[in-house]
Amino acid sequence: MVHGGFWRPHRTLTMTAPAAVELAHRGWDTWNIEYRRMGQGSWHDTLADCAAAVDHSAVLADRYALDSDRVFILGHSAGGQLAAWCAGRTAAADRTSQTSPTVPVSGLVTVAGVLHLAAAARAGTGDGAVEQFLGGPPEAVPEHYTAADPITRAPISTPTRCLHSRADERVPFAFTEHYVAAATAAGDDARLLEIPGSHADVINTESSAFEVAAAALSELSE
Repeated sequence: MVHGGFWRPHRTLTMTAPAAVELAHRGWDTWNIEYRRMGQGSWHDTLADCAAAVDHSAVLADRYALDSDRVFILGHSAGGQLAAWCAGRTAAADRTSQTSPTVPVSGLVTVAGVLHLAAAARAGTGDGAVEQFLGGPPEAVPEHYTAADPITRAPISTPTRCLHSRADERVPFAFTEHYVAAATAAGDDARLLEIPGSHADVINTESSAFEVAAAALSELSE
């Protein structure tokens, strides 16, 4: 699991801890990861931390006798961007002849994800969080957006379920619509699942939106 908080340091893995615990109760082996955020490192460091966490799951698999061939990522809000970036590393490596990640991702679930960074930057989403995270607007640092924006990295060749509410007050629903349309056009198995509630409802284990997220994980694992 990858928490959100617009990449800012005051938001931590405590945001998604209840959801991780609930999924563990339902039989999932869960790891709620942390990463360096703004003021603690660069955007490169944030991406590197998340990539390292995914690859370290192979070590955990050996230690706890888990199946490292079936790794799924669930990311909320800004964590949706990070999760999508991690899920696309294998496909990106194949296209660029870079070294492939140690652990490929079997399935991706984003919930209220920031999946179109350029659009989010232009909209001022998160009180300017995207420009602060990537060091400027898309016109000033286009290479940063090319590297980090999920919508520019399709296809990722990872089955993807993107959950979002039209009532989301923090991240516009349209960003997920745009991402799924782009991913589908590129040939990915990507689906948009509309959920009820506010931005944080989907990580509230007592909400119906959380049940949709849990069901999406189960469907991808079948």
